[in-house]
Amino acid sequence: MIRSEWMHDWNAGGPMAIASGTHVMLNDETLRDGLQNPSIQDPTIGEKIELLHLMESLGIDSANIGLPGAGPRAVEHVEALAREIATNRMRIRPNCAARTVEADIRPIAEISQRVGIAIEAATFLGSSPIRRLVEDWTVEHLERTTEAAVKFAVAQGLPSMYVTEDTIRTDPDTVKRLYSAAIRSGARAIVLCDTVGHATPPGTFNLVKFVMESVVKPSGEKIRVDWHGHRDRGLDIANSMAAVAAGANQVHGVALSLGERVGNTPMELLLVNFRLMGLIDNNLSHLKEYCEKVARFTGTVIPPNYPVFGKDAFRTATGVHAAAIVKALRKGDQELADAVYSGVPARLFGLEQIVEIGPMSGKSNVLHWLSRHGMPASEDLVNRIFEAAKQSPRVLTEEELLTIASANKTPA
Repeated sequence: MIRSEWMHDWNAGGPMAIASGTHVMLNDETLRDGLQNPSIQDPTIGEKIELLHLMESLGIDSANIGLPGAGPRAVEHVEALAREIATNRMRIRPNCAARTVEADIRPIAEISQRVGIAIEAATFLGSSPIRRLVEDWTVEHLERTTEAAVKFAVAQGLPSMYVTEDTIRTDPDTVKRLYSAAIRSGARAIVLCDTVGHATPPGTFNLVKFVMESVVKPSGEKIRVDWHGHRDRGLDIANSMAAVAAGANQVHGVALSLGERVGNTPMELLLVNFRLMGLIDNNLSHLKEYCEKVARFTGTVIPPNYPVFGKDAFRTATGVHAAAIVKALRKGDQELADAVYSGVPARLFGLEQIVEIGPMSGKSNVLHWLSRHGMPASEDLVNRIFEAAKQSPRVLTEEELLTIASANKTPA
């Protein structure tokens, strides 16, 4: 965290402020919703188990481990993950996706019984007027389907998490009827979804508030309220914050924003932001490894400018910026150096500020590089490196800098 005396924080307060002392839970959808991304490869069981242990190390509360109703391969993977949780007495709670049909719910119950742990059944159903129009569904049909599916899951001994797709574009009466029916039927967790990335922060706040006041409180039951967002408009992180401000207990995310179309809310950035906001106190030292392994196992690439974990996240070659960082380092204050030109403390994630040398650099960049490499900063060497940088169309590589420095040495 950045010391409060160093800056004024305009982020505090406002109409969507999160109440002091709020704790938010996280549900990781990487191994299910994330794998709907059409450009990725499905990790092996061994790789999924490795990712599951990384989720555990990050203090993530629950994970969607698949949709066993999809077929034998899905059943095999889900059972292996559930067994890993059971065998290792892991804290992370498993859940599985299912359509609101018995054929999808039954395999979850069978795996739960074979493995010997509870698996939450996340039964989902389209609800918005546009989906009802396409499918020729009535609200009465959706209500009956909801009741039947939730009652069946509960009868099978499964905790019930009821999900409406496209909740953010569903009319209030339908939202109230469907979630009320689910709670009456035994659901003890409900998920509000921005399935197509339509939501804005005010819209998210309004929806969650409406459900809390019109559905959850009148039910008299202890209901967990989840928010599940997508990033089509790039408002996913902001929407998750708005959901928590309105009273949501848990938010869903996927590593590296994987998922259908442009993907889901990024789990690693939820962790970063909630940690910086004081909503969680998780040890995030393995977060970079989590991101890199998800990328490797799914065959994707982390963009260089990706927040926090892209290779450029804490690099600067700009003279003015680098000079400020170097001055902070000379004060012997690593925390100050971490904060002067960064809104994210690199040290919190096992990373550091990196000063590069390129065409926009000043001589302070060169002096810092030489100091870090234990080389005397002669005027001639500083000028050689500085001139080479000014003539280069890009940042100089470590090898290029070492070549210039070695060429400057006088033979014995």
